[in-house]
Amino acid sequence: MDKGLRRIVALPCEGETLLATLDGPEDARIGWIFVVGGRQTRVGPHRLYERLAARLSETGQAVIRFERRGVGDSSGIDLGYLDSGADAAAALAALKDNFPDISQVLGFGLCDGASAIALVLPRLSGAVLANPWVVDPVDDLPPAAAIRGHYRQRLRDPQAWMRLLRGGVDLGKLWRGLRRSGRRDDDSLARRVADGLPPKTRIVLADGDGTAQAFAAAWRRLKDKPAAEIVSIPTASHSFADPPAFEALARTLIDYSAATASSASKSASAR
Repeated sequence: MDKGLRRIVALPCEGETLLATLDGPEDARIGWIFVVGGRQTRVGPHRLYERLAARLSETGQAVIRFERRGVGDSSGIDLGYLDSGADAAAALAALKDNFPDISQVLGFGLCDGASAIALVLPRLSGAVLANPWVVDPVDDLPPAAAIRGHYRQRLRDPQAWMRLLRGGVDLGKLWRGLRRSGRRDDDSLARRVADGLPPKTRIVLADGDGTAQAFAAAWRRLKDKPAAEIVSIPTASHSFADPPAFEALARTLIDYSAATASSASKSASAR
């Protein structure tokens, strides 16, 4: 199968220029838009986005990865993920222009990039969201659910107890963390993300990651939430950096696109 060439393209966006990378064969029928989290470039943390794009390209799918304004090689001022709708729209248009045979567009994002897919992108055919960001920190402390998960792990670690007994723990920070862990996080952002999920969204959680733990707790509390498949991967790496975690994530994307294509084919034949 012709995997196509990797190309770098410049995209106009409200007077600025975005840099994006395209992967995949020209006749691809399934396209992906990768939305990067934080201030990461389109390569992604530990080359996550670049490696996932290469894997999808090998299966005949197209991928666009882009840097929003003010990030990486793109010009302008970074307005943050909540104001990146125009950037994502420019990337979507470029994906469709460069791969005219695409019949389905899927989204992939990590952290606040995952949340942006639900909050600011036009409706997609589906999405895989990794460790969605749904709880903003209070002061300099992480979400309460993440703190509770951290302490559960530390309580099982004999070395952590030894550090405490030897005075190697900041007791002031420990006390603030314990107080914060008993509070309930604000679920308003989680509600907005849930309401904006594309159909048949698959949510991937790194089970030892604080952002993922905060999402899981908020998701359990939400009422009337949409149907979404939750996949847990055994890793503490937020960016699925260890090889088994990366392979599990890559397989999740490939399996998801295959299932989405099959579902769309059955719907078309039924009409």
